[in-house]
Amino acid sequence: MENCIEIKELNKFYGKKKQALSDVNLTIEQGMFGLLGRNGAGKTTLMKILATLLQKQGGSISVCGIPIENAKEVRKIVGYLPQEFSMYPTMSVIEAMDYLGVLSGIGTKERRERIELLLKKVNLTEHKNKKVKALSGGMKRRLGIAQALLNDPKVLIVDEPTAGLDPEERIRFRNLLCDVAEERIVILSTHIVGDIEATCENLAILNEGSILYCGTVLDLLDTAKGKVFAKTVDKRELPKLKKEYNIIGMHSQGNKTHIRFLSDVPFQNVESCEPNIEDAYMLCLWHNGETTEFFGGDV
Repeated sequence: MENCIEIKELNKFYGKKKQALSDVNLTIEQGMFGLLGRNGAGKTTLMKILATLLQKQGGSISVCGIPIENAKEVRKIVGYLPQEFSMYPTMSVIEAMDYLGVLSGIGTKERRERIELLLKKVNLTEHKNKKVKALSGGMKRRLGIAQALLNDPKVLIVDEPTAGLDPEERIRFRNLLCDVAEERIVILSTHIVGDIEATCENLAILNEGSILYCGTVLDLLDTAKGKVFAKTVDKRELPKLKKEYNIIGMHSQGNKTHIRFLSDVPFQNVESCEPNIEDAYMLCLWHNGETTEFFGGDV
């Protein structure tokens, strides 16, 4: 398909024992697609394979109709912003963008017009003469998006883009990604549930290299209805309750603690809660073998 990524039975190993991806099957269409998982779940490995920076060891991948083995052609239609992004710190913003445009083979007139358009899109026009090393963390991430869009790719892959950003910059970055996704496939890889909830209609949950869930955000929410509860308890009861309940949230007030927990069995005399995406994500992990200890600490 021309506007679709097809991943079938994808496997990736590091050495003989470490399996980073296990029989991954995904169909990703135009718009924002969220890839949610904890650190070490395999998200970055999957992103690097899609960006042709790593080779798969089993299965098949087609990027907008192009087999992933045809790396040169795939790279022409894919833009990539890695988790650790750095570029030419002593250059100014516009110098760095122009240099990357030259390396990409974009003609002078088209390059200047495109850079001007992209810097405006990511709200960096006023900072175009500033050194890259002098930019804030949020500005550097926005510059990263601009460089990833230089070739006007059909697919944009962003890996943990909002980690470490302040709330205002995170919202700005989310809005930028949603704007960009109106014209292409955007894959957002993150461990931050709020990023998915605020931007994506469809998502997949990856854990230890396997897909636990793939579908819409609304359908994931539905799985948690009637399974999220809350109660206020004495602090002294917490050690016992941590062993009994799958606690996903705690808020202390004096000698009392308000806890939020998961259960497949309805509880009497406790508050039933409307689930959010984080609740549904935790429930998915729990149903797929995570132990109570995973939820037992302060949240």
